[in-house]
Amino acid sequence: MEYVILIVVIAVLAVVTGGWLLFMRPRRGRGAVAPPSPPPAAPGGPPGGAVEPATENAEANAEANAAAAATATGVLDLERPPPSAGRMVRLRARLARSQGSLGSALLSLLSRDRLDEETWDEIEEVLITADVGVAPARVMVDDLRTKVKVLGARGPAEVRALLRAELIGQVGEDDDRSLRTTPHHGLPAVVLMVGVNGTGKTTTCGKLARALIGDERTVLLGAADTFRAAAADQLQTWGERVGAETIRADREGADPASVAFEAVSRGIEKGVDVVIVDTAGRLHTKVDLMDELGKVKRVVEKKTTVDEVLLVLDATTGQNGLRQARVFAEVVDVTGVVLTKLDGTAKGGIVIAVQRELGVPVKLVGLGEGPDDLAPFDPGAFVDAILG
Repeated sequence: MEYVILIVVIAVLAVVTGGWLLFMRPRRGRGAVAPPSPPPAAPGGPPGGAVEPATENAEANAEANAAAAATATGVLDLERPPPSAGRMVRLRARLARSQGSLGSALLSLLSRDRLDEETWDEIEEVLITADVGVAPARVMVDDLRTKVKVLGARGPAEVRALLRAELIGQVGEDDDRSLRTTPHHGLPAVVLMVGVNGTGKTTTCGKLARALIGDERTVLLGAADTFRAAAADQLQTWGERVGAETIRADREGADPASVAFEAVSRGIEKGVDVVIVDTAGRLHTKVDLMDELGKVKRVVEKKTTVDEVLLVLDATTGQNGLRQARVFAEVVDVTGVVLTKLDGTAKGGIVIAVQRELGVPVKLVGLGEGPDDLAPFDPGAFVDAILG
């Protein structure tokens, strides 16, 4: 009996001692900071909150990162954008820095004491190099030659006035460049944004939303680019900054037409002024993707009219952008053009060329990477910036 009691006591002591040693022993990694778990996936985004790299431009990547930051820190403070009126005049100095070489070259050539055939050829070459296009360049040269013969004297002020009048005439001062963003019959205006990859469509949608809200309009965004999770994240971030709701798919690769339809339906339900629908970038040579774009427009028109189809073109692509523009115009009946990156290495003549090619006006221009650098196109301010 004593042996049994002794064995029990020894067993109890062993258990107590072992438990105490286990408790006092430092645990693996104790005191180390665990890496943060990935944020939950945004609706329609990839598992684990991973965001696909944006392909449009560097700004798209920044917007996607901002979306992740907003998710981690909470709702962004609403911003109050400035009104769109007068933006291009305010940004004219920036435009002049990038486009002034065209005006300087033309003024220098036209001010020569003797305007012979070689000089007129040089003037035509300057215009073609500036992406005006061959046919418009020849028309401008012919007009200038006629006016120079009639006027005779060519002082600096006269030459500048002559050239300004010609450029204004080619750009089209009297064209209607207003955006149709006024609600009608109790329904919101619908703006469809289209274009190829890399032109900055999603960024343009966000900037346009800011401009409209600055003009006292209410806006809803539709993220119908369902092939890039970063595009929906980026668009939603733009909307959150100014208080605009974003309708997006619950999964990647969803039907873009259904997202656009839902966005317009939600816009009607909320009674907003404008619904802006972002579409996926697509090569103009891909027939199936272009057909899908046509489907998006047809589906939206089951609810209401599409008031604006804005074709976003990268101004730096020059004449290559015109081939893209032709196909888009045939598929979705483009009503206006947005020229992005006009403040960079773009050549201002593309404004003349694209309008002549499509028969629709340039309505908006991107003059920088800032959130308020999208401006209504003003022919007078544009030409004055070129001439310096």
